[in-house]
Amino acid sequence: MSTTGLDIFDRTLQTTNIWLDEIMAELGPDRQIAWHVLGAVLRALRNRLPLSLSAHLGSQLPILIRGVYYDQWQPEHQPTDARSLDEFLQEVGRGLENIRPVNSRDAAQVVFHVLSRHVDRGQLEKVRGSLTEEVRRIWPESALSDSPSRGTSDRTDRID
Repeated sequence: MSTTGLDIFDRTLQTTNIWLDEIMAELGPDRQIAWHVLGAVLRALRNRLPLSLSAHLGSQLPILIRGVYYDQWQPEHQPTDARSLDEFLQEVGRGLENIRPVNSRDAAQVVFHVLSRHVDRGQLEKVRGSLTEEVRRIWPESALSDSPSRGTSDRTDRID
């Protein structure tokens, strides 16, 4: 039975809840915390990507998650000059300031693993490859082995 009356909304809610459940399995059973973690890491990642790559990644995200990804986006400032892992983790931390303490590195690694399970591997290889070596260390290439191959994505909200 449909919750919203629109299949596309039902699918994106279902997919978003799957992603949040995976984050909660690692960081604790608080859906609000999981939502903040997802948004903070995605925005910090987005800000480090070249504009076209950032847009391509956004197109791979479920509709609801895409909204948090693009929240407060300023493409004219992209990519940011911040290059180090510490700067990346500080940006994630700023996105987590108004919630209970969550380790920024743990948050980033959990979201990277969720992305690796649900976003096309080819897309993630490009995203990961555009990051500095320092940031790539917390998103190991081995995690990408969980990624769906092109054409076999398990995303359920795709409109083709």
